[in-house]
Parts: sequence; C-alpha cells; structure tokens
Amino acid sequence: MGADATHLGPLELVGGHWAVGDATRPDTHWVEFRPDGLHQHEPDSDGRLVPWSRIMTGIWLTWGKHSWNTNHRGTYTLKGMVAGRDGGWMHMTLRHPYEDHHLRFDQHARPYRAVDVLRLESLLRQLIDEGRPHLLGDPEWVGRAVAGLTGRRNSRLTQRALRRAATEAMAAADSGAL
Repeated sequence: MGADATHLGPLELVGGHWAVGDATRPDTHWVEFRPDGLHQHEPDSDGRLVPWSRIMTGIWLTWGKHSWNTNHRGTYTLKGMVAGRDGGWMHMTLRHPYEDHHLRFDQHARPYRAVDVLRLESLLRQLIDEGRPHLLGDPEWVGRAVAGLTGRRNSRLTQRALRRAATEAMAAADSGAL
C-alpha cells in the first residue's frame, strides 16, 4: 500500500469501515460508506441514509460552516493543504425526487492535502458516472482504491490526470491488486 493508505484527505478507515470526517471524536458529524449507501452520523441523532441508487451526479466537497456556499471550494495554504477548521460538506444531486443534497462532516486534527481531496472527488465522481457507487460500501475495495491513489506524484493535477489516476486505482481495486 501507499505511504499511509488508511486515509485520503477526509476519507479514513475507522474500525473496519470508511468514513468521511472525524469519526473518532464524540459529538461530531461524519459520513460512513455502507453497503446500502452513505450514512450521515450526527450528534444526538440516529442519522440518515442516502441509498446509492438515489445519487445521480458526482460528489464534490466544499469547506466551511455553511452548506449553501457551494461555489466556495475552500482556502488552501501555500503548501497545498486545506486551510480552516470549520468542517466540510459532501454535495450531490439525488433522484426520486430530484434534489440537491449535502452531508456535513467535521475535519480531523490532521491537515488534508488538497491533492488528496481532488483525487477523492475524482474517484467518487467516476464511480457514480459509471453507475458503480455501491463499491464504496465494500471496505476492502475502497482500501485497494485508496492505496492506488495515495503516494502518487503530484505533477500534472489536471482533470485528465485526476481521471486517469482514478481509473487506474479503480482497475487495481477491481483486480484485487495493490
């Protein structure tokens, strides 16, 4: 596996499942990848489930206190890290009924590399575009895909390069190769 294949930006392996956001601290918001869909965990709540079949368009991440500011992709440091500690949002469009939807997550104490966030978004977008988001509910598959995306060179961060990296990581995950 890569240098640290237990996380990719805000995506982290916790207790055998993958989660976006800090699932280890009490009273936090985080999103769990389950076999049946994305499960939003919230303090003082049972949370809510978004089935994989309802997700219509790729998922993108924004940073800040408010979900409504979808044009604000965040602030980044000169070293390419996500700046700010206000948390983040996973945005998507759902079908039946059609609606824009967002899930909140609290950030970890560790900083996120912007390149890892872009790679995560590319992976999520491509899986949804190909009609295979259910693979995110398979912890072993996600682990192989994350291993294929971590530790890669940071040159050429174009949309084409991100798509290629996601395609290669998905192929490796499909074949069971690391």
